[in-house]
Amino acid sequence: MARTERDDLGREVTLPDEVRRVVSLVPSLTEAIAATDRELLVAATDWCTHPADLDVERVRGTKNPDTRRIAGLRPDLVVVNKEENRELDVRRLTQAGVPVWVTVIEDVDTALTSLDRLITVALRRPIPPWLTEAHRQLDGSSPAPEASALVCIWRDPWMVVGSRTFTTDLLARVGVANVYADHADRYPKQDLDQLLAAGADLIVLPDEPYVFTPDDGPECFPAKQVRLVSGRVLTWYGPSLATAVPVLRDQLGLPPAT
Repeated sequence: MARTERDDLGREVTLPDEVRRVVSLVPSLTEAIAATDRELLVAATDWCTHPADLDVERVRGTKNPDTRRIAGLRPDLVVVNKEENRELDVRRLTQAGVPVWVTVIEDVDTALTSLDRLITVALRRPIPPWLTEAHRQLDGSSPAPEASALVCIWRDPWMVVGSRTFTTDLLARVGVANVYADHADRYPKQDLDQLLAAGADLIVLPDEPYVFTPDDGPECFPAKQVRLVSGRVLTWYGPSLATAVPVLRDQLGLPPAT
């Protein structure tokens, strides 16, 4: 029996009554699906690094997936994200008769809602414990900020997290205000002098997408301001959400939340 559901874009997606074979083209969602029902996954991208022992076929990257190979796997569903994947690949897969579920995630609330819908509507699985805990930790309004920060995501040129992003909202839920939260761009390019003059209490250097390390990045800023953090915890919307608040507060040097 087939059924028709609507994804986050409102697109009609025709699915079998029971979804059994899934290809994920989004690292965050690969981890989320694996943590919910690992047996569903038949393929993922080369960038899908969690869980570390995931043993499925690899179908290249998020921006250049092997759409012919994906179609050949005959999945019940391919999961993508509006920001991370290309419309062209969605169109190619759809034209090949492959059902594609597009997620749209712009902040913490849409992340939680999108994950709820992917798991319960598309996959018809119960809400897993990690997602229940993520709701408990993150539902509700943001606390008063305890510090300000800027988040670098690239260098040469320097780029930072700006407005209308999941990361900016997640930081706010942790108690940290992004000094670029009101910038017109989502990921503005900035000169190093501009970053130094931004007035942030903390300089946050995650290990993805640019791999900032103790030897690459911190030397450009006052040492007491620099915080090296997990890019997965800061930018992924999956099981890491269940522990994002305590982990990020610890990595940012903030006291435990009360």
